[in-house]
Amino acid sequence: MTKKTSLLALLSGLLMYLAWPPHTAFSPLLLLGLVPLFIALDDIKNNVQKHQGRAVFLTAGLAFFVWNTASIYWVFNAINAVNTGFVGYIVSFLVALLPYCFGAMLMTLAFWLYYRFRRYVHPVLAYGGLIVFYISLEYFYQSWDAPFPWMTLGNGFAGLHQVVQWYEYTGVFGGSLWILLSNILAYEALRQYQKHKKLQLALLCLVWVVGPIAFSLYRYRNYQEKTVPTQVVVVQPNIDPYQKWELNSAQNQLNILKKLSDSLGQVNTEYFIWPETAIPEYADEDRIRSNRYYTELQHFISKYKNASLLTGIETLRFYADKHSPTAKPRQNGEFYDNYNAAMQIENSAEVQFYHKSKLVPGVEKLPFQRYLSFLAPVFAHFGGSTGGYSWQEEPEVLYAYSGIGLAPVICYESIWGDWVAGAVKKGAQFIAVITNDGWWGNTSGKDQHLMYAKLRAIENRRTVVRSANTGISAIINQRGDIVQQAPWWTRTALRAEINLNDDKTFYTQQGDLIAKASSVLALMALAFTFFKAFRKNEQ
Repeated sequence: MTKKTSLLALLSGLLMYLAWPPHTAFSPLLLLGLVPLFIALDDIKNNVQKHQGRAVFLTAGLAFFVWNTASIYWVFNAINAVNTGFVGYIVSFLVALLPYCFGAMLMTLAFWLYYRFRRYVHPVLAYGGLIVFYISLEYFYQSWDAPFPWMTLGNGFAGLHQVVQWYEYTGVFGGSLWILLSNILAYEALRQYQKHKKLQLALLCLVWVVGPIAFSLYRYRNYQEKTVPTQVVVVQPNIDPYQKWELNSAQNQLNILKKLSDSLGQVNTEYFIWPETAIPEYADEDRIRSNRYYTELQHFISKYKNASLLTGIETLRFYADKHSPTAKPRQNGEFYDNYNAAMQIENSAEVQFYHKSKLVPGVEKLPFQRYLSFLAPVFAHFGGSTGGYSWQEEPEVLYAYSGIGLAPVICYESIWGDWVAGAVKKGAQFIAVITNDGWWGNTSGKDQHLMYAKLRAIENRRTVVRSANTGISAIINQRGDIVQQAPWWTRTALRAEINLNDDKTFYTQQGDLIAKASSVLALMALAFTFFKAFRKNEQ
């Protein structure tokens, strides 16, 4: 890399960081933040004679590493959750480093593949290859066994949600397409003006940028929620997650949750929403009705005849044999699964469970367990997980006896658009996110996580009710507006009248079509590139 290309790569990385949530005011920079990187790559093409591929990889890698590191620095706070000595600290450090390095590497790989592909095709087709390479690798990163789709490009407009109301058709991968093509058009418009003093591409770029924004603002201002009200109470107990299992007894925590709920509960309250792992002791799902805390919860909910309670809880299931692939052995020869779960109860004998499916790699699930099982004792101490959670394979809807259906979404799951849409497609009328964001401290991580929930509201046109143990709890309407928000690190509760919705958006019904189509096209472009390179070497 030359000094010039390095500075241009750094500039791109810094522009993308400034545009990333929670920096809402600078979000439009996403539409041109990659232009300096394109200039750097063009400089490499024209002036570097040897090892162009390596120069492209290092230049793009610098830009994406800076952007990723500056935006998700808070991941390293996970190290504070480890209490396994030097080896555990080193392993946790490597786990925390993975989102920076691997995410940046995939972004870099997309640009390197684009460099290889453009050697054999027309420049316009090469840009198409860049778009499908990039989006398909984003999709891969949310689909493999150690996913972290936090930095998917389309998430960048979570702070400025008014301009991406069209996510109800495309989801966040439509945002990735919009951002990538905007940067390409801006770069080519700059080149055209420098060489020929013409503005045709600049006008095309303007139409590509302004068109979706104009449609979005029109949709935002004219969208009307159906008036189908229900009252919910959202609780934020603000219990330090690092002391949750030591200094506070389960009974004390339960008393806090009930007191906050009673402070706002009314006769017509239909839902109480408590956060992730609000009940901090394991419960046997098959014997839940004999659990001492269940009895207390039933007594609490009996005061609200029309209400249901959704709470986070850690649960167990026991088997006589290895009933599931994730089942772990007990000393008595039996097996068990343990879950980070959501439990719904009401004024009846009905109890429903949902098991968190998108588990945090390293913290809640050992990635590639078949090959890394020897690390299980170390991972068992991360983030309060006792040996790695089990999970369920499909999203689920929990129904109240009144017929209201909610989509239970536990913490990390809220950044998967298609997963949440899967529950809405099954009949969920609103989305309940239960989370615990205190692991990351008072950093931008908690703000980003809250903002991403706004995109789920837009994609599905569902109200999002968010209960966070340590913040930030919120009520988000179907346009993505935060209509109520609890302060960070404050013990409080929120009450709101929310509107239910039965209509299904195009995105709810079809999911990530753009990402899936991009993956197919990327494979075709990759096969073509390898074929051409092979033929060239043969000749």
